[in-house]
Amino acid sequence: MLLNVPADRVRVIFTRGSGCYGINGADTVAYDAALLSQAVGKAVRVQLSRRDEMAWENYGFPYVIDQRVGLNADGSIAVWDCESWFASLGGRPGYQAPGNVVTGMLAGFTPASISPQRAAPPSAFNNGSNAAPSYMTGRVGGRASGTGTVVSERVLTHTIQSPFFTGPLRSPSRLQNTFAHECFLDEIAAHLKADPIEYRLRHIRDPRLRAVVSAAGRTAGWQPRPSPQAGAARTGVTRGRGFACVLYEGDNGYVSLVAEVEVDQSSGAVTATRLVVAQDCGPVSNPDGMRNQLEGGALQGLSRALGEEVTWDDQKVTSVDWRTYHSLPLGFAVPQIESVLIDPHEGEAMGAGETAITVVAAAVGNAIFDATGVRIRQVPFTPERVKAALTGRGTQG
Repeated sequence: MLLNVPADRVRVIFTRGSGCYGINGADTVAYDAALLSQAVGKAVRVQLSRRDEMAWENYGFPYVIDQRVGLNADGSIAVWDCESWFASLGGRPGYQAPGNVVTGMLAGFTPASISPQRAAPPSAFNNGSNAAPSYMTGRVGGRASGTGTVVSERVLTHTIQSPFFTGPLRSPSRLQNTFAHECFLDEIAAHLKADPIEYRLRHIRDPRLRAVVSAAGRTAGWQPRPSPQAGAARTGVTRGRGFACVLYEGDNGYVSLVAEVEVDQSSGAVTATRLVVAQDCGPVSNPDGMRNQLEGGALQGLSRALGEEVTWDDQKVTSVDWRTYHSLPLGFAVPQIESVLIDPHEGEAMGAGETAITVVAAAVGNAIFDATGVRIRQVPFTPERVKAALTGRGTQG
């Protein structure tokens, strides 16, 4: 399709390389080589530099999420309203959409379009992007398919066109939505001076999600109390704990995580010291493989929570190498990670590849709040962002 050449005239010799989650430069570099070889009539090798790839690849989805709840007299959630906006352009090219990546667009193909449509009631409950909080009933057509108890519920998502190419970065949309839901739930619990885990359990009716919540708390030695912790110093290093949970994609793995962090209030630096993650993804056939998924997901989630961020100026993307795009560096202080495997020995097997990464940012954000009393609603929690929030903590609403 890209070259307007019949399929029977094309031969692909595939060599397996390192993998990735989402989209990297593999599609664009193949398009580059094909187009250039046709132009010069010779075999062409194209190799992207780190800067080439990171400046022009598809990025994860940016989100803005607005949530409101109404409470009953006893402090339980009576109504939950969630509205989100996310920007999208392109995606995986597949077989029919070469314009979904930058080389295809430059060759004259358009990215997949965004078609405006009027919001309408759904015909079935589909929580594949985790747009609905875990505490809603998910009632559609008389059937409640969610994991929660909140009956009065509204979820509305808006898709707008992005100025940058976007695509599925590991746990696409689920990480962003879960960050918002789980931090907001903590804010409600703090308002009521309720323990964050106990308050979650009040609003979860799914027994398997309740089980992973309890298992993570029990293994972490969670002591019930409200957040933020009482008597925390406003100078020096302070410590806190945070929690988050989700049924990933609405049907693809129950997971919860306790994060323990240290916050250096002079610099704003956040260090995770311990992560306890509990997972139920159905019968466990390979315990070591599952632990590897949970540990790797937890660490990548920590990297995205503390540093990974696309930056730009008025002309170009500026996060183009490992000095300007801040993933966890070699030699960093690795937290203690404990994996709790719940093996029901029955039912369908579910996923573990994107579960742990989904809840880390929320748990870390809640731990920062527990340690400092400051709520930071934007990821990543860079030292500069944390320091600015600490400086203005007397003015937070």
